[in-house]
Amino acid sequence: MMNNIDNVPDDVEEKHYEFTLRSRVEGNRIDSYLATRFPDYSRTFIQKLIESGKITVNGRPIKASYSPSGGDYVECRVPVVQKEEIPPENIPLDIIYEDEWLVVVNKAADLVVHPSRGHTGGTLVNGLAYHCERLSEGSGPLRPGIVHRLDRDTTGAIVVAKDDAVQKELQRQFHDREVKKEYLAVCEGHIELDSDVVDEPLGSHRRHKKMQTIRPDNGKRARTIYKVTERVGDFTIVRCYPETGRTHQIRVHLKYIGHPIVADQLYGQRKQVYRSDFTGEDHHPAEQPVLERQALHARRLTIYHPRRGEEMTFEAEVPDDIREFVKLIRDTQD
Repeated sequence: MMNNIDNVPDDVEEKHYEFTLRSRVEGNRIDSYLATRFPDYSRTFIQKLIESGKITVNGRPIKASYSPSGGDYVECRVPVVQKEEIPPENIPLDIIYEDEWLVVVNKAADLVVHPSRGHTGGTLVNGLAYHCERLSEGSGPLRPGIVHRLDRDTTGAIVVAKDDAVQKELQRQFHDREVKKEYLAVCEGHIELDSDVVDEPLGSHRRHKKMQTIRPDNGKRARTIYKVTERVGDFTIVRCYPETGRTHQIRVHLKYIGHPIVADQLYGQRKQVYRSDFTGEDHHPAEQPVLERQALHARRLTIYHPRRGEEMTFEAEVPDDIREFVKLIRDTQD
């Protein structure tokens, strides 16, 4: 892929982009911002484009450390990434809604959203390539249609774009925090407050690459509202409303308040839950777990449909494993 090369090529096809920055990007470095806007290129490659003069702000060359402001006019000449085809795969999809512009899927557990290192097939995108005649291309060849993501073992509603303009508008809605998201989570222990806000910055864990952690030093702002719906046995069922969309945000925030999500492989106290854990029966080696992934489900998603011109809410049915676990803890209480 183009983002793995060391130098900016002079003899390849380029695509010209021009846009005016919104005020929300103030405080970011221009190279960091553009790396998120052009996900097919690394931040290092973006820096090389800046150094070579292929990116300007307000008609002038800038440094990678330039701090953008609202109203800045940016021009970019970006090498065209060689097209990579996503092989269609007949993966069963639970379609909540579909029209000619977008599709909303209730994503299953153990399903990666798009191909990446270590996951070249069997992803949601492979299934969508089989199901849909077309998908938007604005997020690059390996992420057709992708507007936002869910963790591999988080289930629930995810919206995918079929049209480039629709994708761009939906991404703007997510960026500007206009999308309403509601998650269902089952947590360890009794959460004392009926509702609260966790407003703690997140960043990469210093030692564990796959993990995020609270980073007061240089983390990005992350804010989650939660409301308790039920306390049952040694567990609490909550609904979470993330106002930002950081990686693992809900999982880390619930762990931070001392109530990690049940069966969270990275942040939880227990990795699997068995029926015998609650019935008092002996655990047999052949017993299958009731739950073996985080009990987190993207239950409801509200967007403003870019083409229909109306607010639409999509609800994803809670999956069987979480339903069975909740029934188990209710049925086995004294």
